[in-house]
Amino acid sequence: MTYRGRIETGGFLVFLTIITIAFGAVVSSFAAALLWSALAAILFQPLYQRLLARHPGKRNLAASLAMLIIFIAVVVPTLVIASMMIDQATSVYSSMQGGQINFSAYFKQIHDALPDRLQMLVDKSGIDSFERLQTRVSDALGNSVRTIAGQALSIGRNAFAFLLAFGIALYVTFFLLRDGDRIGPALCRSLPLEPSVTQRLVDKFVAVVRATIKGSVIVGLVQGGLGAITFWLVGVPAALLWGLLMALTSLLPALGPAIVWVPVAVYLLATGAIWQGIAVVVSGVVVIGLADNILRPILVGRDTGIPDFVVLVTTLGGIEMFGLSGIVVGPVVAALFLAGWQILTEQRLGRTENDAEA
Repeated sequence: MTYRGRIETGGFLVFLTIITIAFGAVVSSFAAALLWSALAAILFQPLYQRLLARHPGKRNLAASLAMLIIFIAVVVPTLVIASMMIDQATSVYSSMQGGQINFSAYFKQIHDALPDRLQMLVDKSGIDSFERLQTRVSDALGNSVRTIAGQALSIGRNAFAFLLAFGIALYVTFFLLRDGDRIGPALCRSLPLEPSVTQRLVDKFVAVVRATIKGSVIVGLVQGGLGAITFWLVGVPAALLWGLLMALTSLLPALGPAIVWVPVAVYLLATGAIWQGIAVVVSGVVVIGLADNILRPILVGRDTGIPDFVVLVTTLGGIEMFGLSGIVVGPVVAALFLAGWQILTEQRLGRTENDAEA
């Protein structure tokens, strides 16, 4: 390549970098909406393909039918549940502000209901005093409720922005469903990577997205829903709100929703609500606990190759950085990170073996 050719190529790459950054800045306000549009298109692409097979050549009709099914089966129930959750979160937050709900008083009730020997053991435990434990746990629960309520109130104050982002997400999802089989390969061809490497990374990306949404989000919603129903049946107030907390904690391995239902069961048993406490324990162990073991293998179907501790760390880190979108972004970043280094290692070892043979 001549000197002039290198200058022109370099200039074009600089232009491409600048315009790409500018494009990212322009659409950054709707980044979350675009991300969930892409995730929805990936997840529901098989549905679109089945509808297209029934209506050959009618891509617009197949995409419209797919969007109608998504709207009825996913969007409407989500909006209804979200509105109910917002009402409960706002009510609980107002009760906390007014003093009607006092987590410290609840812990004191549990403490006073324990036998004297257990009270002494709790008071002499590793934490300096039961009051300090009570304060810490109460603050943690209170902060969780305040955060959810704050997000709910924020959505209410920014209703227009939320509706705009929601509309854009649905609009973009339609085109990604209809033209995804064309857009995807075009994007892959534009990447400055070997075709085999690109294909492996794309396969890993799609597998992790589907596994994360099906295995984590859906299972979490099922566990949270079962927990909310259990709490509602035994008369726990704001059952839907605590169900949401169980859905979120289901992302944590080992403990999961037990972080929520175990303290509730202890409180019920300690305050004399025996059958209610037993019902929560049975539901937590038999129903909520087994939901993950039964549903995850069915929904995920194949292993993504990411260790559990990496999933945990990247999920929590993703949520901290990107909010709700981090539930998917974190594991996807981890999967691409591991896949990228694995490909590099294989290429390096392959070159080493070739050099040795030469």
